[in-house]
Amino acid sequence: MKKSKAKGINPAIERAIDDLLAQVMADPAASLTDKMKVIDRALNLEKVKAKISDDEWGSGFEEIEDDEKA
Repeated sequence: MKKSKAKGINPAIERAIDDLLAQVMADPAASLTDKMKVIDRALNLEKVKAKISDDEWGSGFEEIEDDEKA
């Protein structure tokens, strides 16, 4: 039997991004660009988590649209 891969985000990745965000924001030598890159990564992670928790996300891709039926 095949093992199915666990659905969700790897907790180690979440912790790493959280730690990196805290470190970069506390570092006075970090540039604004560096801080924004880390914030962007954290926001992307939140978007992915929202998509995973929404069971209907992307379900419309398999539906046939009305104009294609004719």
